[in-house]
Amino acid sequence: MSKTSIQFTVFAPVHNEEGNLTKLYKEVAKVMNTMGTWEMLLINDGSKDQSLQEMLTLQNKHKNLKVIDLKRNYGQATAMDAGFRQAQGEYIISLDADLQNDPADIPAMFTQMQEENLDVIAGWRQKRKDPIWMLVITKTAQFLRKLFINDQVHDSGCTLRIYKREYIEDLELWGEMHRYIIAILRWHGAKVGERIVNHRPRTIGTTKYTWKKSIKGLIDLIYIWFWRKYSNRPLHLFGATGLILFILGIFAGARTIYIYTLGLSLSDSAWTMLTIFLLLSGIQLFLFGMVLDLIIKVNYNTSKVDSRYIIRKIYE
Repeated sequence: MSKTSIQFTVFAPVHNEEGNLTKLYKEVAKVMNTMGTWEMLLINDGSKDQSLQEMLTLQNKHKNLKVIDLKRNYGQATAMDAGFRQAQGEYIISLDADLQNDPADIPAMFTQMQEENLDVIAGWRQKRKDPIWMLVITKTAQFLRKLFINDQVHDSGCTLRIYKREYIEDLELWGEMHRYIIAILRWHGAKVGERIVNHRPRTIGTTKYTWKKSIKGLIDLIYIWFWRKYSNRPLHLFGATGLILFILGIFAGARTIYIYTLGLSLSDSAWTMLTIFLLLSGIQLFLFGMVLDLIIKVNYNTSKVDSRYIIRKIYE
């Protein structure tokens, strides 16, 4: 099937979801058969159970199903990136493989997308069926997102979304970056909407969300904020900070000279060390910003081999 013949690609990252995948395909097929031409991708993200075998059994029965087997467990963001790269549809639909997202929400989301001329529509799990500790972390993360990047959606962690193809072709994901896709696409000019969707409790398997992922997500949030503000001109951040430290060093130096004129010993004063520290730190940060600027300019639009992950095999 060529890209032009497929209207929709539905994909789901899979990590240890044995027992969920057959039902997932049936639910997706029931919905998508009413919408147009479609394909489905299942991305095996280093599963240790029988998920891959279940996927291959399904793939042998359904010609529109493709299985992408990653070499190891890279994480949800990287698995989603592989799905985006391999998708052939005009519209790309992502969802979780744990059956908590309801494929029955897809038609209404797509209708709203068409009516409002959206480039991306995100699901909003208004009534989440998750443990209390996860809801507390979610509320905290929502506050921090609004503070740092203000992605203007209620639920940036909901995987159930529909994207126009052109807005994800140059998207690169890693770490916990899948939580900030909406923010990145908004910055790229995408018109984003959201719709309340059904969220179902998990019945098979265990959640993959842990406190360690929360910490990684916070680190990625700070990175996204920095990338947005200073990726093109890091000199604006490091240069300005260095200049401020240098000016403070000059004032500290003036204080040091004043102490010297009073006949006091500079060896007994912390002002001497403070002056040296501020002046050298200011100069170093300013030069660091200049070097980063030069590196960005030299490498701008330079092609590179994508080594973020390795696909072991594609079954189709």
